[in-house]
Amino acid sequence: MDKIYTVSQINKYIKLIFDKDEFLNNISISGEITNFKAHYTGHFYFTLKDDTSTIKCVMFKSFASLVKFKPQDGMKVTINGQVSVFERDGTYQIYCKTMTPDGLGDLYLAYEQLKKKLQLEGLFNPEHKKQIPFLPKRVGVITSRTGAVIRDIINVSTRRYDKVDLLVYPAAVQGVNVSSTVIKGLEAFNKLNNVDVIIIARGGGSFEDLFGFNDEALARKIFESNIPVISAVGHETDFTICDFVSDLRAPTPSAAAELVYPQYVDIVNKILLNKKRNLNAIKNYIERRRQYVERLKASKLEKVPLDKINKYRMLIDSNIKDGYNILKLRVEKYKSKTIQCITKLDALSPLKTLTRGYSVVENEERKVVKSIKDVSKDDRLNIILNDGKIKVIVD
Repeated sequence: MDKIYTVSQINKYIKLIFDKDEFLNNISISGEITNFKAHYTGHFYFTLKDDTSTIKCVMFKSFASLVKFKPQDGMKVTINGQVSVFERDGTYQIYCKTMTPDGLGDLYLAYEQLKKKLQLEGLFNPEHKKQIPFLPKRVGVITSRTGAVIRDIINVSTRRYDKVDLLVYPAAVQGVNVSSTVIKGLEAFNKLNNVDVIIIARGGGSFEDLFGFNDEALARKIFESNIPVISAVGHETDFTICDFVSDLRAPTPSAAAELVYPQYVDIVNKILLNKKRNLNAIKNYIERRRQYVERLKASKLEKVPLDKINKYRMLIDSNIKDGYNILKLRVEKYKSKTIQCITKLDALSPLKTLTRGYSVVENEERKVVKSIKDVSKDDRLNIILNDGKIKVIVD
């Protein structure tokens, strides 16, 4: 029967093979940095990649402290070190001794080029940033339907304010469909105009994971949005084009919820504080005015306004008296003219003529008969006299 080995024995054996290989013990490799992490102990952990493959790397503090630049995701570097096996996980990695910069990776170069282009066009300028509304009635969130991001936003929002109304548009936050789905979310919210502010949210990740948010079409759609947009993509140290063009950047999705929904108790306390300040300001103003009036009363200046008031009182009385006399004369004048007009009108009145013995003849249509030609036999007429009417028939 063949001998059976343990996993540890196999990993140790493979490590011995790697360690004995002179080629692997001193090797220089060029590639692009991704998933870079500077540990608090001073060690560097990262992945080196090319177009088709990746390899894990570690640089301990003793060597990392000698690196004169700050490694970042997207940088192309050349490292020198030893390829060995990490027995516990059964994986191999490069233990780096030196690192020299070798330009920027393709993705990072594309990011920098787009950033510079949009910046020159003014898409990042502060004057284009829209104001984030205070206590919005409804907030639109564009993020993955599942995952910790939406739960964090809901938890933080409801904890800070009790009247939370969130509308979620599910979108891809990693992969080739990021920009297209986020753009559709922006278009939907702007078309319906059913939210007051939009949050684009995604958790942290590598530069490659977040690269979908470095899309030019997405940046322009955010810039064109009529609704204010908050970018909450990645962690505090992660920056995307989406962050620069949005109206406000939040370092994390949870921070975005804090920016949108202030603490309820803070709002109440601020209102009470402002109320107290306003009341004190009004009381102080009234007291200053009262003291000013008291000083005027105690000074000789008090008599000056009283004298002016009395003077204008007498002037008003005199003007009222003069106006009354003028009005009375005009009334008498127009009264006399009115009597003259009435006398003339009375003299011309038809009724006055009737009192002198004349009469007026009317037909049935109440038209005045002026000639015998205006009547025929058997016509009915009315003869109007001073004291009444006589109805007659023409014979």
